[in-house]
Amino acid sequence: MSDGLAVGTLAYDARARRVGVVMGECGTRCALRPPQGGREWDAAVEDVRLATAADWLSAAVAARNEISRKRRP
Repeated sequence: MSDGLAVGTLAYDARARRVGVVMGECGTRCALRPPQGGREWDAAVEDVRLATAADWLSAAVAARNEISRKRRP
């Protein structure tokens, strides 16, 4: 993989605005999975880059907010 996007690294999908763990690459597509587990999604290789600390923090806050919304009556 290019740009340091090896399997197992944390990456950011700019089109989907999501952070994921790189699961593999096939041609022009990259398979990503949420860091906490869940359903994989495909992204175009050109839309994927190494995740920054800010990307990771933003994803973590969004996940906590979603959990909080689901718990409300």
